[in-house]
Amino acid sequence: MDSEDSCVAVYDSHEEAEAAVKALQQARFDIRKISIVGRDYESDEHVVGFYTTGERMKYWGKFGAFWGGLWGLLIGAAFLWVPGVGAIVAGGPIVAMIISALEGGALVGGMSALGAGLYSLGIPKNSILEYETALKANRFLVIVHGVRDEVERARETLSHAGTSSLKTHAHAAP
Repeated sequence: MDSEDSCVAVYDSHEEAEAAVKALQQARFDIRKISIVGRDYESDEHVVGFYTTGERMKYWGKFGAFWGGLWGLLIGAAFLWVPGVGAIVAGGPIVAMIISALEGGALVGGMSALGAGLYSLGIPKNSILEYETALKANRFLVIVHGVRDEVERARETLSHAGTSSLKTHAHAAP
């Protein structure tokens, strides 16, 4: 993944984020290169939890139907508690990056596991704080990665999908 670029779109609602993922799917973007991250809320009114059975995952929470629908499309899913950010739900390649950071203790420069996962996808350190802040404000991140042409095509699609912020990050050579 070192030579791949990333594009991150920030959405104000789960409906907008879901529409963006569906737009990418309709544009025939490789679904295995799309990640989504959102913050979930714990309250007395909503049970928060998940379970897996084989390759299926069920989730309850405020956005249970939203996440359940996306998990049918994306590879990998996780519900995690990230200090400083809170409870997050993620789907796509970012999940493997976050888990790898947690298991290997590969937290870069004091970053959270989420920050280390974003960094592994080529997101520069100075942008990670911006994305963690967006999550704290209950926004959703849609992240695509791939070779430059793929990312530019995804960026074009996302630019028409109502994003409040859209940035492309070229993966720096080590």
